[in-house]
Amino acid sequence: MTISNRLSNAFSKPHPALVCFVTAGDGDTAANLDALVEGGADVIELGMPFTDPMADGPAIQQANIRSLGAGTTTADVLRMARKFRERHPHVPLVLMGYANPMIRRGPEWFANAAKEAGVDGVICVDIPPEEDDALGPQLRGAGIAPIRLATPTTDAKRLPKVLEGSGGFLYYVSVAGITGKQQAAQTSIDEAVARLKAATDLPIAVGFGVRTPEQAGEIAKVADGVVVGSALVELVGEHGADAPAKLREYTASLAKAVHSAAKASK
Repeated sequence: MTISNRLSNAFSKPHPALVCFVTAGDGDTAANLDALVEGGADVIELGMPFTDPMADGPAIQQANIRSLGAGTTTADVLRMARKFRERHPHVPLVLMGYANPMIRRGPEWFANAAKEAGVDGVICVDIPPEEDDALGPQLRGAGIAPIRLATPTTDAKRLPKVLEGSGGFLYYVSVAGITGKQQAAQTSIDEAVARLKAATDLPIAVGFGVRTPEQAGEIAKVADGVVVGSALVELVGEHGADAPAKLREYTASLAKAVHSAAKASK
């Protein structure tokens, strides 16, 4: 299966996609990733540790500190991605992180290395659409989707720029602020998803602050995907070597809610 269609296949199922995030190098990454897949995750986001994760709340900040403390490098992250692709040839894998680790050796190097590792998409939090030429052309040239973020403050004037050159899916950040700390009202999510769907054919995945199966299920009634990160990362931090079993169980509860929501609404 090619890089270009793993993501599209994930969002073409008869149910919304569950997108699950963990930080690379935080605990036994391979076992943690396998647990997410076994629990029913449709798309995996693998966080690239960084010294200044400005968009992330305490849980993911601590995961970054643990990972960097263990000596995790960009080469390690790519190696984890490559091994994941060998074990799971059909599951989409997205790298999420910040510009410095991605472009310090040149955007061409990173795009080619990500392609060789079987990465399907990249979310770079701190390269705005207006600076797409810093990494976007290289990713697209390698067949990797540059996945963009839209927020409650992305107005009608700026949205076309956000969508231009983006691929895979549009990640709607449902709250203004850092990850994991707040939850958006469902009515605001409903309105935002409707507005975004009117502007693009890209699937819309909603994240930031999603913590319970009930909340994930409600979002899945209107969105094409639901992203869960901080709640999973907290399990890794709390349970360490025992995290995979906890991740598998929690992911299964999320997957049941997200996947069954489609049956009631679509």
